[in-house]
Amino acid sequence: MAVSGKYMAYVGSYSYTGKAKGITVYDVDVEKGIFKERCEVEVDNSSYVIASSDGKTLYSIADEGVVAFRILENGSLSRLNSAKIKGMRGCHLSTDSKDKYVFVSGFHDGKATILRLRRDGGVGEIVDGVFHKGLGSVADRNFRPHVTCFRRTPDNKYVMAADSGLDQVKIYRFNEKDEHMVQVDAIRCDLESAPRNFRFSKDGRFIYLMYEQKNVIDVYTYDSGDRVPVIEKIQTIATTAPKHNQLTAACALRFTPDQKHMFCSNAGDESVSMYRRDEETGLLESMCCLPISGEYPKDIAIFPDDRHLASINHESGTITFFKIDYERGLLIMSANEIKCNEPNSCVIVKVSD
Repeated sequence: MAVSGKYMAYVGSYSYTGKAKGITVYDVDVEKGIFKERCEVEVDNSSYVIASSDGKTLYSIADEGVVAFRILENGSLSRLNSAKIKGMRGCHLSTDSKDKYVFVSGFHDGKATILRLRRDGGVGEIVDGVFHKGLGSVADRNFRPHVTCFRRTPDNKYVMAADSGLDQVKIYRFNEKDEHMVQVDAIRCDLESAPRNFRFSKDGRFIYLMYEQKNVIDVYTYDSGDRVPVIEKIQTIATTAPKHNQLTAACALRFTPDQKHMFCSNAGDESVSMYRRDEETGLLESMCCLPISGEYPKDIAIFPDDRHLASINHESGTITFFKIDYERGLLIMSANEIKCNEPNSCVIVKVSD
């Protein structure tokens, strides 16, 4: 797919050790499928970064809460402000389609927090927040609430919070009039499955829910319903090959820009799986599961041409690059790896035409 315009990549890293400043800014060569480092921007322990829906603002998790940056036309970042979340440091962010709110997931304290966004893209005050309560199993990671993904539904009627500690996805009614979360339902998952991340299809008809410990993706149909959403499971598909490292944790879940394919990264197995997606039925078809030449692929980034992939390898401190061969179902290493200290997440943003 031919792509025009200027793109940038922003990678968030931990800064505990002092080796990384927080966010590394890269120029993106879409044609070659590589990043070229430009500079670093200081953020205390940037564990997750996202761009606003309009692509004008970058948000980062930080020790101080959530930090907002204006994305300039040349791709540089200009700090707008930061806001506290009145909880422990978050692990995941998302915004809604109109950039009215930012949704913060709290792994350490099990809190789901909604903050208002200002017209200039800055982060405003807390609108509402809920601490999840209860006990999961007695497993090491799953004995108390851990909110790992928190998103607004495409119909703007609900918000959903995946909790890998409670093995549930809690569903809350939320609207812009009341701005208050009221739990109306939940997707109850298998014990010790650890639901970690989920994504909606653009048309809002399907949910793709990835499990960190069960190492599968569940596909659900979604309908708004009158008082509660109607959600039905239609498929379960593995995130790894049949013969894989038993100490494997599914990490990141990404669509290609056209949503015709989906990718999932796996730590322990150190691999990325590729799926073909049927846009009408929503079903996934496994195409391959191949190594990423790094350790702990905590995130993956799909280039805007749909033809290249970057694996963000936290443990090895590298980013590795691959060309995607959809016809043969292969990921082919296409460039030298680059070093990046303790990278956590990556977002690619178009900054100019």
